[in-house]
Amino acid sequence: MAAHPVSWFGLPRRIKRAHLSAIASLMLFAGALVAVFAASTVQAADGASPTPAVASFLRTHCLDCHQGAEAEGGLDLAKLGYDLATPEAERRWVRIFDRVHDGEMPPVDSPKPKADETAAFLSTTGDWLRAARHRRDAELGRVQARRLTRREVERSLHDLLGIDVPLADQLPEESRSAGFTTTADGQSISHFQLERHLAVVDMALDEAYRRALGPGDEFDKTFDAAAVARRNPRSRTREPEMLDGKAVVWSSGLTFYGRIPTTTAREQGWYRFAVTLSALKPPESGGVWCTVNTGLCVSSAPLLTYVTSFEATPEPRTFEFEAWLPERHMLEIRPGDKTLKKGKFAGGQVGAGEGSPQDLPGIAIERLTMRRVHHGAQDDATRTLLFGDLVVKRNKDTGERKVLSEGPKKDSAKLLKEMARRAFRRPVTDEEIAGYVAMTHGALAEGQTFTAALRVGYRALLCSPRFLYLSENPGRLDHHAVAARLSYLLTGSTPDAALSALADAGKLHDHATIRAEADRLLARDNGQTFVKDFSAQWLDLDLIDFTEPDQKLYPGFDAIVQHSMLNETHTFLTNMLAKNQSVSRLINADYTYLNSRLARFYGIKGVEGDTLQRVSLERDSHRGGVMTQGAIMKVTANGSNTSPVVRGVWVSERLLGVPIAPPPTSVPAIEPDIRGAKTIREQLEKHRSQAACAVCHVKIDPPGFALENFDPAGQWRDRYIMTDGKKRFTGPKIDAGYQMSDGRRFANLDEFRKLVAAEPRKLAANVAEKMLAYGTGAPISFADRKAVETIADEAGRESYGFRSILHAVVTSPVFLSK
Repeated sequence: MAAHPVSWFGLPRRIKRAHLSAIASLMLFAGALVAVFAASTVQAADGASPTPAVASFLRTHCLDCHQGAEAEGGLDLAKLGYDLATPEAERRWVRIFDRVHDGEMPPVDSPKPKADETAAFLSTTGDWLRAARHRRDAELGRVQARRLTRREVERSLHDLLGIDVPLADQLPEESRSAGFTTTADGQSISHFQLERHLAVVDMALDEAYRRALGPGDEFDKTFDAAAVARRNPRSRTREPEMLDGKAVVWSSGLTFYGRIPTTTAREQGWYRFAVTLSALKPPESGGVWCTVNTGLCVSSAPLLTYVTSFEATPEPRTFEFEAWLPERHMLEIRPGDKTLKKGKFAGGQVGAGEGSPQDLPGIAIERLTMRRVHHGAQDDATRTLLFGDLVVKRNKDTGERKVLSEGPKKDSAKLLKEMARRAFRRPVTDEEIAGYVAMTHGALAEGQTFTAALRVGYRALLCSPRFLYLSENPGRLDHHAVAARLSYLLTGSTPDAALSALADAGKLHDHATIRAEADRLLARDNGQTFVKDFSAQWLDLDLIDFTEPDQKLYPGFDAIVQHSMLNETHTFLTNMLAKNQSVSRLINADYTYLNSRLARFYGIKGVEGDTLQRVSLERDSHRGGVMTQGAIMKVTANGSNTSPVVRGVWVSERLLGVPIAPPPTSVPAIEPDIRGAKTIREQLEKHRSQAACAVCHVKIDPPGFALENFDPAGQWRDRYIMTDGKKRFTGPKIDAGYQMSDGRRFANLDEFRKLVAAEPRKLAANVAEKMLAYGTGAPISFADRKAVETIADEAGRESYGFRSILHAVVTSPVFLSK
C-alpha cells in the first residue's frame, strides 16, 4: 500500500479511514463500559429489612398522615416498602430518618413518641441504612465510573504532551450533579462528546508535534507610543491618539475604544506584555482604573475577553501581564472604571483633540513590549515527552526537525509504553498496549514515517477509556488510584513524576506520606489552583458571569469590581489554607482583601493601590468572612433584586451544611413585588402559612433575611432600591432580623454571624463533606456521615483549620476507597 504524502514534521496529510474507525471503536467502548456499569448499579438490590419495631413505630406515629392518595408530602408509607434497590427509595428512607431525628416528625400538633421509642427507631433504622449501603459499596464501590471533566482533560493533555493551548472550551459544557461536575452519577457520554474528545486530542497532538518538530516560536518586539497610536493622526477611529508624544485613550463608553492593532497576533499563543503608561486628569478618588481585554475588536465581532485591570497614576508605571491571543486578536487597553466621567464622541469614532476639551480622565501609553511565551514545558521538554532520548535532527534552512530511529518498531513500542504509563496513571504490561502497538506498526508497514505512525498510537491511547476514566476497583484504592485521586483533587491534572514514583513504591497507604504529598502539591502555587477549582463549584463562583447587575439600579458595578471580588474570595481562602485558619472565619473574619477600587465600591476608606491587601474591617462595615463578600452576593442574586429564599438555600447548603429539600411541585415560587406594595417578608409570611412550606423555610429564611442588606451587586443598603422601569427610587426599610430554626433570635446580620460562627464543628463538617464529594466523585451518603463527623473531630484538635480539614479528608476511608 502506498504511503501518505508527509511534511518535514513526519505527519500524514490525510488520516486513513481505518485509523478513524479504530479510534471510534475505542471511544464507543468507553460509552459501553459506562452503560454496563450504570446498569449494574440500578439492578443491585438489597433484600434486608429493619426489625418489626420500625414498622410498629411508623404505624403508630406516622401512618395516619402518610397513607393513601392524600398522603402528606406525597409520602405513602404503605407503598414505600423496605427495598432499597433504587436511589429514590434510599433517599426517602434517609429523609424519614432525618425528619424524626430533627424532631420535625411527628409534627408539633401530634402526640410525641417516648424518647426511648425514638432512640430505638433511629438506631435500628440508621444501622439498616448503613448496612445496606455498605453491602452495595463493597460490591460496586460508592463511586461509579468517574470521567475526567473537561478542565481535567485539558490539564492532563498539557502535562502529558508539554503544551499550553486552551482546550477545555472545545469540549461540551458540563452539568453539575450534587453541586459538582466531578460527580460520576451525573456524568454522561454521548456521540457528540466522543467526537469532541477526538477533536481535542487531535488539537493537542497537532500542537505538541508543532512545538517538538517546528522551528520554534520567536516573537519579541517593543513598540513606542507612535506605533501604539493610530497610523493616520487625522482619522476618526478607535485607536489611541498621539498627544504630547504619548498614545492617549480617553474615558468613554465606546466598544473596543483603545484597541491596539500593533498587538494583533499573527499566530495564536500566549504573549507576555509590559506596558508603561500614566494617568491623565485622574479623579479625586485616586488614579484611573484601566481594563485590558482581547478580541478581534471589529463591529462584526464585538465580544471581548477580560485579561486584567490596574490603576494608572500620574507618574508612569509599567504593568506586566500575560494573555492568550487567538490569531488576529489584539489588545484593548482603556479606562474601565464606570464611575469615571465619559466622553461624548459623534458617529461612534474618536478624532484627535476631541477628548481634551471635555476634561475627561484618560491614560497615556509611552511604551509596550510583546513577547511570545510558553507555560510549563519548553520545546526541549515537549520533544522528550514525545520522543524520549531519540536523536532529533534540525534542518538548518527551515529550522524544522526530524526524529531519527534505527529501529522504528522497537522504539515506537517503548515510547507507547511510556506514554501509556503516564496517560493511564499506572504501570502497563506489553499485553495491555499490544493493540496500540499493532496500530502503530501497521501504520509503519503502510509506509508512514516514524513520527506519523507514532502519532497514530498516541492518538489511540489518549482516546482510550483508560485515559478518560479513573481506574478504580471496589474497596480500598490501590496506590496508583490514590495518586490519581489526590492529584486531580489538588491540581486538576494527572499525577506528576514524584507522586507516581511513590505509587510505584507502594507508599501511598501511609497517612503521613499522603499528607506530605498533599502539602507538596499545594506548595507548587500556594494552593491557588485547588482553591480556585474547588470554590468555583462549592461557592458557585464559576457562575459569576451568569447575570449582570442592572446598571440603572447599580451604576458603580463594572468588570474591575467583579474581578476584584473574585480575587478577594480566592485570596481570602488561599490564606486560610496557607495559615490553617479556622473555618469559623468563613462567617466572622474581621478582615478581608481589597484594592482601592473594590474598597471604594464597598464604601471602605483608607485603601490605596491596585494590589489586594489585607484590610481590617470596622464593625460598621457589616462585612467579614466569605458569606458577606461581593462575589457571593452577586452569584446569589439575579442582577435586579435579591431573594431571601435563594440566598437562604445557598448559605444553608454551601456553608452551614443544612440540606434543603426541593419545594413541592404544587407550591408556586415567590416572585418579588417590584412595585414595592409588599415586602418580601410579607410575601414569605403568607407562603410559610402552608405546612408543606414551613418545614423548609424555618431553615431557609434565617440566613436569607440576615443577608437582605446586601444588594445584587454586593453593596450595603438600608432600604430597598426600586424601579418602575424608568425611575430609580427608595423603597421600604430592610429588616434583617429573624429567628433560627431552634428559636434563637437575631436582630441583624452581625448577630446572625455570631450565632453561626459559634458552632465551628458544623462548618468544618460541611467543608469536609464538600471536599469529599468534589474529590471522590460521589455525594456523601447516609453511610458516609460518621466518616464526615470523624473528620470534623480530627480537625477540631487544630481549631478546625482549613488545611487540617483537607489533611483529614485525604486520609479518610471515604477518600481512600472507591
